[in-house]
Amino acid sequence: MQPRKIIKNGVIAEDKFQYIADGSALPASGDIIVDVALWEARKSDLKNRDGRVGVLLQGDAEPDAIIDDLRDLAVIAIQFPVFRDGRGFSLARILRDRLGYKGELRAVGDVLRDQLFFMQRCGFNAFEPRADRCIEQALKGLTDFTVVYQADANEKRPIYRRRPA
Repeated sequence: MQPRKIIKNGVIAEDKFQYIADGSALPASGDIIVDVALWEARKSDLKNRDGRVGVLLQGDAEPDAIIDDLRDLAVIAIQFPVFRDGRGFSLARILRDRLGYKGELRAVGDVLRDQLFFMQRCGFNAFEPRADRCIEQALKGLTDFTVVYQADANEKRPIYRRRPA
């Protein structure tokens, strides 16, 4: 089985994380992503294992469930069940802007090339498109535009507050 590829920090990379389904045994070591319910139920076990841990949130999740654990989470993956569900965009902005999350923020699921640029502006720095999507084409979505006027999760100043190049 080939390793899963993701887009991370603007390049295609091998995904180091393994998703662990509810009810599955936890591997003794290695980097894993677990559902937020499993994180809540087994937080102390997960913090004390050998390897980094991330959580998978649904777009309608309340970040309050993990607000005290942000430093312990290497990845927060936000599930996009369908491309037209934009709740994950808002959740990303909350995690980056209000809560100050600095780790990997990954968009997972029905992640389309046309959305990547805007997802990046909301604070996502990693993208995991569906297996039937071309990851090379998706990567091009990050550079669809060269100028942005509004402030965003990455550039806090609107264009009129930036120095000319």
